[in-house]
Amino acid sequence: MAKDPVLYVIACGGRPAADLPPFVERLHADGWTVCVVATPSGTKFLDTARLAESTGFPVRSDYKQPDEPDVLPPADAFAVVPATFNTVNKWAHGTSDTLALGLLNEAVGLGRPIIAAPWPNSALARHPVFVRSIAELRDWGVTVVFDPATLPAPDSPDMAKGTFPWTELRRELRETRAHLND
Repeated sequence: MAKDPVLYVIACGGRPAADLPPFVERLHADGWTVCVVATPSGTKFLDTARLAESTGFPVRSDYKQPDEPDVLPPADAFAVVPATFNTVNKWAHGTSDTLALGLLNEAVGLGRPIIAAPWPNSALARHPVFVRSIAELRDWGVTVVFDPATLPAPDSPDMAKGTFPWTELRRELRETRAHLND
């Protein structure tokens, strides 16, 4: 029996990251082995103990020492959930100052499937650099699940008032998984 493909979920510092545990459970049901890697800001939103228990792997947020073995299996695909304004812009400019960005930049170079769900507020989504960064990522073959009409307003005290695209993201990941078997 073939092993399940490995999906790295890259969690950035946005409110939807707090909702990852049930999403990860659905990904397991879809046949993924899931590993979570967080940006330093992403760790503030995560229940790392719950995610580690669910996935069977530690949640990583920093580079390992060169002589340490990898604790995560190699990734077959990546999902950036949520992709913040900061991460999208740094990634599109090739910055690798965090483990998460380093892995994403390597994934682009290796041609791995990547699905990103950006989650800035509605004002940041209109920023010219962000618009260019989204276009750049798409040009590189990254699947970007993004509808500016669903984003929260910048003055919203509750960022959860936007509608994060969990269903569309899962649909894209199912399609990606199906193509990995081709």
